[in-house]
Amino acid sequence: MTDDVEIATAGALAGAEVVREGYGKALARIDKGAGDFATAADVAAERAILDVIRAARPHDAVLGEEGGRQGATDTGRLWLVDPLCGTLNYAVGNMLVAVNVALRDGPAAVADPFSGEVFRTDGESAWLHHEGTDTPLRPTAATALVDVNLDPPFPSAPGFRATDLLAHPAFIARFRPRVVSTTLALTWVAAGRRAAYVTDGTSLPASVHFAAGVALCRAAGCVLTGIDGAPLGPDSRGLVAAADTDTHSLLMSVIRSES
Repeated sequence: MTDDVEIATAGALAGAEVVREGYGKALARIDKGAGDFATAADVAAERAILDVIRAARPHDAVLGEEGGRQGATDTGRLWLVDPLCGTLNYAVGNMLVAVNVALRDGPAAVADPFSGEVFRTDGESAWLHHEGTDTPLRPTAATALVDVNLDPPFPSAPGFRATDLLAHPAFIARFRPRVVSTTLALTWVAAGRRAAYVTDGTSLPASVHFAAGVALCRAAGCVLTGIDGAPLGPDSRGLVAAADTDTHSLLMSVIRSES
């Protein structure tokens, strides 16, 4: 295995297998404080992903949601791993979860453990990989569905609150909100299953939670900015990922009027 996109795919699939096998079982929880927790499946899935990366790229560094940073500190190659995005969903028997693996500023893969789908990118193009076939991702706003992350904290409040977005007349007239509580929703924007995704937060492009989804959306040709409309970067506040410029412009006008 020599191709980074194949490594990302293999890692995501390895993690997805662990997540799928643990579904519905009584799993030990590891408290992270402030109501956040991991399960034994999160830890085991990250271990499976790291095994794939280490076997193929033993000199690369890895930043994992559960294990932190591991490996060489002087390498420019860093893998960002979120082994189970949507832990709360998973713990209560909801299948809306994702496994995220991304090489910083490079290839990435997001696996849906229960559909068997892997959304992947080489950094330039993006595809849905399913049953051995790659289908190009084509964003579209046709669904008019917008996923909004309502999980606290809300660092941009009172200037921006995602909850206020849902009650805005212009939003209601054009879109229908959805709340998935996992970055699988960001992947769906790239795949044309959602018109847009909106979340607050900081340093999202470099986050283990968002790096893979952001890479997919970029490669698929989505419009991505912070909630202030500025280009997405390391200091961005929040994230607006839209299938096209018209959808993005309308969302930004709503956000700015709320602010």
